[in-house]
Parts: sequence; structure tokens; C-alpha cells
Amino acid sequence: MTTAIKDAMKSVFEKQKMFFATQQTKDISFRKTQLQRLRSVYASFTDAICQAVNIDLGKSRQEAEYVEVQIVLNELDYIIENMEEWVKPTFLPVSTHSSGAEMVSKIIYEPYGVTYIIGPFNYPMQLTFSPLIGALMSGNTAIIKPSENTPHVSAVIESIVKEAFDEEYVTVFQGAIEENTFLLTLPFNYIFFTGSPNVGKVVMKAAAEQLIPLTLELGGKSPTIVHKDADIKKAVQRIAAGKFINCGQTCVAPDYIYVHESVKEALVDEFKAYLSATYHDESLGKIGKIVSQNQIKNLAGYLEDAPEKVVYGGNYDLETRHFEATLMTDVSWEDAVMQQEIFGPVLPILTYDDINEALTEINRRPKPLALYVFSEDQNFADDVIAKTTSGDAEINSTLIHVGSHLLPFGGVGTSGMGKYHGRFSLDNFSHQRSVLQLK
Repeated sequence: MTTAIKDAMKSVFEKQKMFFATQQTKDISFRKTQLQRLRSVYASFTDAICQAVNIDLGKSRQEAEYVEVQIVLNELDYIIENMEEWVKPTFLPVSTHSSGAEMVSKIIYEPYGVTYIIGPFNYPMQLTFSPLIGALMSGNTAIIKPSENTPHVSAVIESIVKEAFDEEYVTVFQGAIEENTFLLTLPFNYIFFTGSPNVGKVVMKAAAEQLIPLTLELGGKSPTIVHKDADIKKAVQRIAAGKFINCGQTCVAPDYIYVHESVKEALVDEFKAYLSATYHDESLGKIGKIVSQNQIKNLAGYLEDAPEKVVYGGNYDLETRHFEATLMTDVSWEDAVMQQEIFGPVLPILTYDDINEALTEINRRPKPLALYVFSEDQNFADDVIAKTTSGDAEINSTLIHVGSHLLPFGGVGTSGMGKYHGRFSLDNFSHQRSVLQLK
């Protein structure tokens, strides 16, 4: 990276500091106008977004419009409609001081200042703009670095930001490790990172050097429990929808299934039939592309480690980066596929007889970003959730919580820290300042 690029980054960072100091971003009408502007520009780029996402990740038009366009527009609509009420100070009940004087207490939401948003490759539009929306709603400025692994999408991100905003308010810097490493040396007021736990550690270490608060949206091996009383057909359809969308490259995708041994064969048979019917026409291409050839090789390594356990799929094309929806059965915790988050369309299936033994195994591992349980017994499902921990959880569904603006989304432990979406993005990107007045 040249000195000129470093100087340009520093210059924009200083411009954003100066712009934030003008207090303009704290004005509610300014924030709302900027988000309305973003919505208009973003919607106008729908075709460009879908085309770029297809080139980089092989997502169909239908999938791209929903996960990369409509979810972002829905988030904007919800926040624009409600933000004026949310950002008002929260007044607490009047209390009495020991002197007898009344104490009036309130909480005000202060923006941090200049934020740094590091976007991922898997949902490059949604997971870059959703945190940006929260940052701007809260009155911050933002510098964005999109993923270098989706270059066509990253170019569209830059175009949208340039059309919607002045660089002193929001700007984009392209680049990879070198650029990110340099940007992390700047004294940002807040950092928001979405990506792998390994890179998250690097980001957190850099933030710690300057005591910068941050949010980490990471990942992990999200378990899916299918109990003996589950509706197998419904479970297969909903697990498959969550696992194989975006070719398995979803941070909250069901990473593996723990199924009661009495219904294991029924589950596997239903999965084979469903996958054959769903993906038959377009074969490898229908579930998108893996982001890189290196990741294709990683996924292939799981199959090569235990080829006898592959019961469906397993085909891939290194050149086109397609990988077939794949099932593995009779998997154990010692298999390579169970050692780290898969992040691809390989679904290992383990069995249990005693649910408590299964939960013990789950709880021995790092805390996952999501946990899914399929059962027609509400008490059983509630008990599973009570005896485990995860960033979030769902009963008889997968992934739906990510698209809800009513729920906070985020991880716990090694799967991340911090929650956002909707009203919770204001909490995430604001300093909640306590103010007490003695009457």
C-alpha cells in the first residue's frame, strides 16, 4: 500500500472527525433525511446489486433481491418510521435525594463519532449496509471497508455510497489485509466487524490497543436438534432452506444435525428425496458459488477424510466454484468436518439417544451463533434452550430471526459480542449517557 493511499485514508478520517464535531449528525432531521436518501439510492441500484452478487457468489436473482436488497430496504423503512421516537431521552421515575430534594434522571443516546465498518463476503450488501444504517441512525459518521473477496459487489457498494453521501460523512475504502491493518491503527470511536472468529481476534486486539469499543459478529458451529417427535418433512425443508441458501455460506446456517436415533433413517431418506427434487434441474449451479477455490478444497477435505460417510452429493467443480448439497451420516465429533465451522453446503448428521448427553457435547464446544430445535413438544424445545446457550435460537425454523427487525441479533462468547437490528442498533451504536438533575 502506497504512502498516498495512507495519506488519503488519514485525510478522510480527519474530515469525518471535523464534520462530526460540527454537531450536524446529531440533528434528528439530518439523520432521517440521510437515511431516506440512502433508501432512494439503494433501491435504484437493485439491478446492479443482483448482477454483482450473481457474478461473485452465484446467487439467483430471486435470492439476491430478497437477502441483499429487500431486507436492507425493510430495515430502512422500519428505522425511518420509528427513529424519532427511539432517539428521545428516556426519563426515569422521579426519586428523592437524602436531602429531600427531587432527583430527575434520564438517559440520552449519544453517538460515538467516527465508526469503522468492516463488511464480509457472504452477504456483502446486507451485512455492510445494515450496520451502516444503525450507525447513521445513531448520529455517527462511517468509513466502510467491504470484502475484497467479492470485488464486483464491493464496487457497487462504493458507487452507492458515493452517490448517497459526501465523503466527510460516509466513505468506502477498498482493499484487503494491508489496508484493513492500516485503518485499524486510526483512532476510530467505534468498530463494527462481521467475519470469522480468527480475524475477529485481530480486530479486537487492534481495538484494545486504543480502547475502542466494538461489535463482533462472528460465527461458529450452530447445532440443529431434531427430536423423535419432530415433523420430519417440515424439518427437512426448513433445515435445507437455512443450510443451503448462499451455498452454505451463512454465519447462522445449521452447521450440523443432532437427530434422535429412532428417526435418523427417516430424516436421511427425506433429505435425499428433497435435495434430489429441489436441486435436480440445475444441479451444482442452483445453490450458488463458494467464494474461493481454497474454500472448495477445504470442503473437499472433509469428504476425503471420511468418504464412506457421504450419503448424498459430494460433487464439486473447482474452476466454477460450485459445490453440491452434500449429506454425511454416522458422523462423530472426531471427524474433520466437526472440528470447525463448515461454511459450505456440507451437512453432517450425528445421532443421540439421551438428549442430555447430546446437550453436554454441545455445551463442551464454543458457544454458537445460533441453535435450532425441531420438536412438537414445547416443553422439550424450551428445555433444550434453557440447558444450552447461543447467540440466538429458533424452534421449528432456521435463519428467520436474522431478518426480524424486532429482535436483537448477535453472538455470545466466541460467536461474537454486541447486538443490532432495528431499535437495538441504536443501543449498539450509541453511548447511553446517564444525566441526573437535582431540583
